[in-house]
Amino acid sequence: MSTSQPDALSRALLDGQRTHRLPSVSAAVYLGSEVVWTEALGVADDGGSTPTAETQYRIGSITKTFTAASVLLLHAEGALALDDPVDRHLPGVAHGRLSLRRLLAHTSGLQREPPGESWESLRFPEGEELLAQLGEAELVLPEATHWHYSNLAYALLGEVVAAVSGRPFSRFADERLIRPLGLARTTWESAAPAARGYYVHPYARTLVHEKDLESGATAVGSLWSTPTDLCRWADYLASLEALHRVQVMADLDSWTAGHGLGLQLVRKGERVFFGHGGAMPGFLAMMLGCRAERIGAAVVTNASTPSVAVETICLELAEKALELYAPVPDPWQPEPDPPDAIAELLGLWWEEGNPFVFWWEQGRLHARPQDSDKPRLVSVFEAEGPDRFRVVEGRERGELLQVVRNADGTPAKLYWATYPVTREPRTFGSD
Repeated sequence: MSTSQPDALSRALLDGQRTHRLPSVSAAVYLGSEVVWTEALGVADDGGSTPTAETQYRIGSITKTFTAASVLLLHAEGALALDDPVDRHLPGVAHGRLSLRRLLAHTSGLQREPPGESWESLRFPEGEELLAQLGEAELVLPEATHWHYSNLAYALLGEVVAAVSGRPFSRFADERLIRPLGLARTTWESAAPAARGYYVHPYARTLVHEKDLESGATAVGSLWSTPTDLCRWADYLASLEALHRVQVMADLDSWTAGHGLGLQLVRKGERVFFGHGGAMPGFLAMMLGCRAERIGAAVVTNASTPSVAVETICLELAEKALELYAPVPDPWQPEPDPPDAIAELLGLWWEEGNPFVFWWEQGRLHARPQDSDKPRLVSVFEAEGPDRFRVVEGRERGELLQVVRNADGTPAKLYWATYPVTREPRTFGSD
């Protein structure tokens, strides 16, 4: 880990701590698999200790990303399917027709919390007690119609992981994710040094103890961690493509917030960040990252409010990190000649009146509209056989491209997603 601390990052952290009146705040920035910057400041506990990069904080609902990743591991092993109904794995359970996918994306319609007054008692049902009470829970919205955040949905997912894997959810996450990834400071109970959770008096500089909450709701929000571990975790999550696929828009007005299969997706300008926030009594946490650049940040604090604090600081750190650490692109380099059967496909083709450029790069055929260089409109093909290609990335993903040849073997036309593509512009229905 680099020991350099760029002034812009340090200043952003200090300004955020002062603006939002946070007892302490700890943050880290990552570039790929390396944590390149850490800093912590303020008061971590009643003894006035200054936090360090090793000081633990509760990360609340960031725990849900471990739940989602656990479901994805079981899916990859063929133990479950994302569209399975819950009762396939928990027979007879109430609301069993709801799918795992909808629970992951917060589109199940389940009420936000378990039945009862858990946030007064600070006691959260688990296991058989949770499942027994599930019949009392409401479907407050029809399934698959709106984004509606539900802690209950993730508690239920934790029970699915336990049932399918044959071990408690926390043990599964430890054995398959936390320990293999070397997240040594990520634990289900606090391990010293750990911060004390506070509520900051709104009209005085007074810290009030929040009640300790050491157990319960493990799949929902029980983990303790550090920004360093969260950065390493974020880089791992960047490799799990399925979690990033947009399932629903949470912000229907400006489309700046959506949800994947367990990840929050936040658009700022032309860039989309992935991540998750978390809140528990006395603690707030946030992690954000960019997949393409493998750059991001994590922030934790020992204050209950305001929740916008860590979101604002983390986004500012992530954006500054992109400026400071964005990798320099590789220089252009020549490549060997493409195969003859590919070379004669390169150049300009027309889908009716729309021109497309086909080119060869890094061993694969590519295509894009001639008048646009937007990455999302680039199609990348892989060969399936002679004169047969499949779009594996970008525009028309999954569709087939077939080459039709003249009697002399030269390309006559292409069929792309069944559309005829020719060397000259033509109207639909032309011979």
